[in-house]
Amino acid sequence: MTLQQRYDRLIDHFERTMPDAQTELHYETPFQLLVAVVLSAQCTDKRVNMVTPALFAAYPTPEAMAAAGAEEIFAYISSVSYPHNKSQHLAGLARMLVSDFGSQVPSDIDQLQRLPGVGRKTANVVAAVVFDLPAMPVDTHVFRVANRIGLTRNSKTPLQTEQQLVKHIPPEKLSTAHHWLILHGRYVCQARKPRCGECGISHLCTHFSRKKGGSE
Repeated sequence: MTLQQRYDRLIDHFERTMPDAQTELHYETPFQLLVAVVLSAQCTDKRVNMVTPALFAAYPTPEAMAAAGAEEIFAYISSVSYPHNKSQHLAGLARMLVSDFGSQVPSDIDQLQRLPGVGRKTANVVAAVVFDLPAMPVDTHVFRVANRIGLTRNSKTPLQTEQQLVKHIPPEKLSTAHHWLILHGRYVCQARKPRCGECGISHLCTHFSRKKGGSE
């Protein structure tokens, strides 16, 4: 099997089994998704979804959050990971959205990364989910799953993983493909104990092939 054949067969599988894959973060506006993704760094979506209803009720817009201090925001997000840093980031990004972007979340990945607390992964998520742009966010799930399955080779960083995935996945499928890999990593190809016996793509997976003593 060639590398592109592996990609094509995986895409076919996920299109049949997860045609409507989407983020599990709850949001109603681009600003809310941006905030939720910042909060989700090294934190579960389930935990983020527990704290955002009250946070969004208090600060539904960039203007409302920009008027608050980090200490006020902290009270709403204290149960997520790294709440002190994240409260400062949220206060800063809200202020920058108001001052530099007319209170609108930009679609450009480079512009998004100007915002406090927004790295390439977060920027790619916003671009892919909100604006349906051909972006491939790479979080820990995507990095792990792509390597295990055999979609990436000798990838040492998230950026290298992103570059390899973008090379082989059609642009119009990228925004959905990252959800496929995240959800597969979250519920099947888990970090400590992948559930290979329940996996519908084990026959395409290099990790499973090595476990069974086979070849690619």
